[in-house]
Amino acid sequence: MTQTQLTVSGMTCDHCVRHVTDAISKVAGVKSVNVSLAEGTATIDSDLALDLQLVKTAVVDAGYGA
Repeated sequence: MTQTQLTVSGMTCDHCVRHVTDAISKVAGVKSVNVSLAEGTATIDSDLALDLQLVKTAVVDAGYGA
């Protein structure tokens, strides 16, 4: 298992955190995700084959910066 940290911009509330968490969770290879509003980050546990570009695209498609 691999852990990756991604900076996420544009989050302002707990609803944003849930939205980003849901978006990242749907990406193939993601096992778990912890999004921090205070730090503006998402920490992702994944299979070794995680495509980080897919994660970034999911975050952007959800309306946030990655």
